[in-house]
Amino acid sequence: MEPEEKNPESRYGDPRKFDPTFKGPIYNRGCTDILCCILFMLALLGYFAVGILAWSQGDPRKVIYPTDSKGQFCGQKPLLFYFNILKCASPLVLLELQCPTTQICVERCPDKFMTLVKALGNKDDVGNKTTFTDDGGKSINATDLLEASKKSNVVVEARAVAMRIFEDYTQSWHWILLGLVIAMLVSLIFVLLLRFLAGVMVWVMIFMVVLVIGYGIFHCYMQYASLKGIAGSDVTIRDLGLLTDFSVYLQIQQTWLAFMIILCIVEVVIILLLIFLRKRLRIAIALIKEASKAIGHVMSSLFYPLLTFALLSLVIAYWAITAVFLSTSNEPVYKVSNTTECMYSTNTCNPETFNSSNITTECPGAECLFAFYGGETLYHKYLILFQFYNLFLFFWCANFVTALGQVTLAGAFASYYWAFKKPDDIPAFPIFNSLGRALRYHTGSLAFGSLILAIVQIIRVILEYLDQKLKGAQNKCAKFLLSCLKCCFWCLEKFIKFLNRNAYIMVAIYGKNFCTSAKDAFFLLMRNIIRVAVLDKVTDFLLFLGKLLIVGIVGICSFFFFTGKIKMVEVAAPSLNYYWVPILTVVIGAYLIAHGFFSVYAMCVDTLFLCFCEDLERNDGSSDKPFFMSPDLHQILSTEKSTEEMDRAEVPEEKRK
Repeated sequence: MEPEEKNPESRYGDPRKFDPTFKGPIYNRGCTDILCCILFMLALLGYFAVGILAWSQGDPRKVIYPTDSKGQFCGQKPLLFYFNILKCASPLVLLELQCPTTQICVERCPDKFMTLVKALGNKDDVGNKTTFTDDGGKSINATDLLEASKKSNVVVEARAVAMRIFEDYTQSWHWILLGLVIAMLVSLIFVLLLRFLAGVMVWVMIFMVVLVIGYGIFHCYMQYASLKGIAGSDVTIRDLGLLTDFSVYLQIQQTWLAFMIILCIVEVVIILLLIFLRKRLRIAIALIKEASKAIGHVMSSLFYPLLTFALLSLVIAYWAITAVFLSTSNEPVYKVSNTTECMYSTNTCNPETFNSSNITTECPGAECLFAFYGGETLYHKYLILFQFYNLFLFFWCANFVTALGQVTLAGAFASYYWAFKKPDDIPAFPIFNSLGRALRYHTGSLAFGSLILAIVQIIRVILEYLDQKLKGAQNKCAKFLLSCLKCCFWCLEKFIKFLNRNAYIMVAIYGKNFCTSAKDAFFLLMRNIIRVAVLDKVTDFLLFLGKLLIVGIVGICSFFFFTGKIKMVEVAAPSLNYYWVPILTVVIGAYLIAHGFFSVYAMCVDTLFLCFCEDLERNDGSSDKPFFMSPDLHQILSTEKSTEEMDRAEVPEEKRK
């Protein structure tokens, strides 16, 4: 029996002889969806043209440096001096985003209050007074000055927070990089251990996830208990409002109580899922073992996510740079700013000819001040369309890169499954061969599936934009319909992503066009819907627990390091404004890294599962139609069948009827 298992061809012969129409991923194929490929190429050419146009017209300094009343940049030190900051309390500040007073660039902010009249008259110092007299002779209280400062400094405070965050990154970037490297090493070690100890590692992973979340609950409770009785700790988050110093939120009990409740809910959900899925866990573990074997023969697949990450980074960078240049390619627009009633208020004006116009005579005290950037040319009129095109092509290109990765990995793992003699029939370089097939023959199919998904995503963006516009409206019917549309398109996007993923697997296996592959994949999954629910999704859940474990381990270690709670490395920990900045960055980066490694496993499981269902429908295990699946995978089928029979046996006969 053993020699036959090592050489199944000696038992059944080559199964390809029994079905000459079968085309696996290593067989010849033709180009698919050529028209969509051409459309994608033309769209990319237009995208490059928009980028060149934006780069020739834009000026990023407009979003980096503040602008004075003449539309000039303040240079390297972004500080603005308002001649009369009390005028910033006017509603015009909120409506026009421009304070109706002259503004000039300064090296540093003044440390005392003084009107221009008193400054020119060389009066006594008034810096320590609580009441002031403006240039109109009106007495002003310091409270009014403070209120005006708050309204004018909203953007300044936001810029200050951004600068503090930037400073934290400059102080901790090397530690963040070290944390991401550790996350990559932990993910790689975890995946390699899955290759040899899949069963043990899955159970260890389940236990560790429950333990890590349990520790998080314990830590939140201890922090909550330690703040009990401390003055000010019973303040609610709503009472605090939005503060720039985020560490204040960690000094109140309600924050830790919220964290504890969230972690408790997550812990209970995971435990309940493990209890209800206990019968399926062993089957899913066996499927992960089979996926580990496939990855063991295609080890280069573990490093393919690096290429996907690099391509996505390129797409995101091109989109962001183009968006910035498009948004800064406007011309300065000046408007009439006044403190008294004036019919020309907020009208556009020309600062060079303003003093000689009749506006100054009809509206004494009016000024022509810089308001914002805009334009009246044909290019400026269609600027919003260029931004829309930039966003749409971003979605299309990002989805295309993701689809390329899915087809490449699916083709490599399908070549493993449909190799009758493993590993002899597996191509020498399965990843490179699969990538070459995808680009050479199926660029159109990838562009087709990505286009459908991009259209749904851009519609969701439009709905979000309309929702923001209607927030102040009183039409509840319109709000309800908009909420329903947002929910429907969210569900539609999830369904299309699921369908595209399986359609790309069928493209990799048979080399057919996108629509045919999507139809075949959909009906194949519907014919095996029970297996999809009990095998494929349970396996996805286990892999998700692996991501949580890696993120939890790295996140806890980074928390103790950046907060200085580890005494051995307390001196090495950087001094930060917000210690949550590097922690959050490491956690997000660790999740992305873990997702990159586990996405290979997930794609391998999905591909093997779809090939497994196809193999069952094409073959029956006889000498004429032998299975391509391995004996272990066949054992999974037998176990899954017996589990289904046990589930049906537990249901009363009258309910089954």
